[in-house]
Amino acid sequence: MRDGRLLPSLAAPSTPPLDERPGIAGIAPAELAAWAGAQGERPYRARQIADFVWGRLAAGAAEMHTLPARLRAALERDFRVDTLADTSVRTADAGLTEKALHRLADGRLVESVLMRYPPRGGRRERATVCISSQAGCAVGCPFCATGELGFGRDLDVAEIVDQVRFWARRLATEGRRISNVVFMGMGEPLLNADAVIAAADALDDPARFGLGARHLAISTSGVIPGIERLTAMRPAWTLAISLHAARPDLRDILVPLNRRYPLDGVVAAATRYGDVTGRRVSYEYVLIDGINDTAADAGAVGDLLRGRLAHVNLIPMNPVAHTEWRPSGAARVDAFAREVRAAGVPVTVRRNRGDEIGAACGQLAAEQAGLAAPGAVRRRRDRMEREGAAALAARRP
Repeated sequence: MRDGRLLPSLAAPSTPPLDERPGIAGIAPAELAAWAGAQGERPYRARQIADFVWGRLAAGAAEMHTLPARLRAALERDFRVDTLADTSVRTADAGLTEKALHRLADGRLVESVLMRYPPRGGRRERATVCISSQAGCAVGCPFCATGELGFGRDLDVAEIVDQVRFWARRLATEGRRISNVVFMGMGEPLLNADAVIAAADALDDPARFGLGARHLAISTSGVIPGIERLTAMRPAWTLAISLHAARPDLRDILVPLNRRYPLDGVVAAATRYGDVTGRRVSYEYVLIDGINDTAADAGAVGDLLRGRLAHVNLIPMNPVAHTEWRPSGAARVDAFAREVRAAGVPVTVRRNRGDEIGAACGQLAAEQAGLAAPGAVRRRRDRMEREGAAALAARRP
């Protein structure tokens, strides 16, 4: 790890040798036990390995010093103990926010963020980690820096989980632990549902990371089949919907997936999830000055969510390089929150963290790759300029 120093630009990387070994953090306990048995080992060896992976957060087989040398060699032969090939960290907010840029074995870049919250108002100290589920993103929201990267590929289970293990290892040196994990980094989690669900299971499982279901949140911009799949599972994870506009014409522009999965269907599916699980659904709303922060927009949010098991998180937009859009001012944010609360919908205002280190999702990876905004992002922005006035003038639903 190289704190404070960025990785060399990977805009045109040479292709690394393909490493087909699976990440050990993505191996289910039964599979690990079967593997150990195939090496002629007794069952307790699998438990020892699991303790090194999950309890001691080992980054390599060499750290598993109580295992026989032959077993360590077999582990190195068959698995990657850590799938993050290299990591650089930037720090902001007097150490309260840290952002990691991880390079994977194939040269892809992904990001994760640690946000520390000191004790306040009777609440204990917290450490929340935001992780990525894809390298890049196919959804292409025009205010999101990940859109500059386009879609690279899905991450596998270990690549997702190893982001959490990275921060857990870092916090352990301070005698601290992760309190919450949110799947809100790069990518659309429910377009990589198999790996995301398996990763959440591993983080939830008391026999593995043991975070606990109520400390996990999975975000989606509105992939209805994925929401329905979670509903059928009945987990206690928090479902977060990336809302950003409550008027369909405006959401078509800000969240292009709205054309495939329209807002009414997304909210209906999310409401079923809340009803079945008893978990309040979180609606994330990035506020962009003059774009989606009017009184009409706030009224539309209130009308959409009134009477539902829902909570709204208002987030002033992180400025990103490819757009001139800027975050809503404090007065506009407060007025928006008051309007939504007046409809009986609980609201939290989340203040920006880490602006000086590129805290916007995908911003550091896009910057490091040296990429200009792709044509798709530019066209969406141009369309926003042409159609924005009409969308903003639309009457409240």
